[in-house]
Amino acid sequence: MENAKRTMPYRIETKRLVLRCWQPDDAGILKEAIDSSLDHLRPWMPWATHEPQSVEAKADRLRVFRGEFDLDRDYVYGILSRDERLAIGSSGLHTRLDAGGLEIGYWIRASHVGRGLATETASALVKVAFEITKVERVEIHCRPDNVASAAVPRKLGFTHEATRREMSRDADGTPHDSMVWTILAREYPESPAARTALTAYDAIGKRLL
Repeated sequence: MENAKRTMPYRIETKRLVLRCWQPDDAGILKEAIDSSLDHLRPWMPWATHEPQSVEAKADRLRVFRGEFDLDRDYVYGILSRDERLAIGSSGLHTRLDAGGLEIGYWIRASHVGRGLATETASALVKVAFEITKVERVEIHCRPDNVASAAVPRKLGFTHEATRREMSRDADGTPHDSMVWTILAREYPESPAARTALTAYDAIGKRLL
């Protein structure tokens, strides 16, 4: 069943970043970000096992992301430098949960880890989810041994709700545990994310926040 139409920004500007809907002509900068980070990404991102891919394959994938975004099925954002010349990573507000919730995922290129950019990204998306999209719940899932990824929801006031055993699988089918971090709408006003400075725009450039 398709999701009900949501109000979702196509472009978000934070202090250091531009988060926006991927476009097919971003294929080159996305490929460069992934290819330069494969050793960093492969332990955590099952899709990285199938990299590197051609620019053409990347463009096809970004067309899918854009289509899913336009149809209000899923929302994948490129994480770009403020001048939009460098792909720093990718994130998203994913619709894998029930209608009242969204899940945030993220990865950052190897050359830019340790700068708080995943936290800045997730913080912006939490604010969007609660203040624009009006969801009831946001979740972040990560492996228990991915210490850097788990630090993001912890910094943003999420609660470690559970560690689900063998919830996910690696690219080769090996099962692994997954931590489930959650924040509720009633908890959001006290979260650091509520104080995040950003501007957000819809598909035609109308300011949403």
